[in-house]
Amino acid sequence: MNNPSTHTNDGFTLKEKIGYTLLSVVVLGGSFFIGRSLIRKARSNSEEKKTFEEGTAADYAQRLKMSFENDGWPGTDMEAVRTVIRSIPSKEEFKKVIKSYEKLYKGDSLMRDLKSELKTTEYNEMLAILAAKPDRGNTLTTVRLSLAQYQSWAKRLKAAFDITYGIFPGTDEPAIKAVFMEIPSQTAFQQTALVYKSMYGNDLISDLKSELEFWEYGPMMSIISSKPKA
Repeated sequence: MNNPSTHTNDGFTLKEKIGYTLLSVVVLGGSFFIGRSLIRKARSNSEEKKTFEEGTAADYAQRLKMSFENDGWPGTDMEAVRTVIRSIPSKEEFKKVIKSYEKLYKGDSLMRDLKSELKTTEYNEMLAILAAKPDRGNTLTTVRLSLAQYQSWAKRLKAAFDITYGIFPGTDEPAIKAVFMEIPSQTAFQQTALVYKSMYGNDLISDLKSELEFWEYGPMMSIISSKPKA
């Protein structure tokens, strides 16, 4: 049997060779992770400078992260998340926000964090808002009435009705109000109701009356009645 301490031709024992090999692996592995960490930090610092300019992808990414952190309070500032997502002008720009978020927060995934921070219905609401946006463009434009837009409003209203708080069913009134504020006319609301009916088989007005308290229903509908008819 060979003795591990026996010297080889190059003057090192087998035990020493194994030790040096393991040390090299550890050093190289550590160097890789340190190097990757430094690169991510440099990318984050570079991206951080872009957050000072309002309306950039980095600005939106930072505002979303701040919404998740909610100034240290428990939970996520959902209204702030909704405001940011509504402010992003297009699907193309949202993809840039995803990339910027990853750079700013050293590999974190925006979509994964959205899923983690939001209830399922809130996450679905955000997807519905994004689905109605144009494919390209870096300027927020007025609402373009289309089937996709009506479907987006219908999905957001259904998500607001379906929200739960723990095991208890509830209603997301701010989400309903956000949709009502976006709808530009009474005619557009009526069209949304028709699309809602075709998608879910329910009457929108009946669902609103069922989901809202009687003192909430009147003020909510007054938002629509105060809009132009067409």
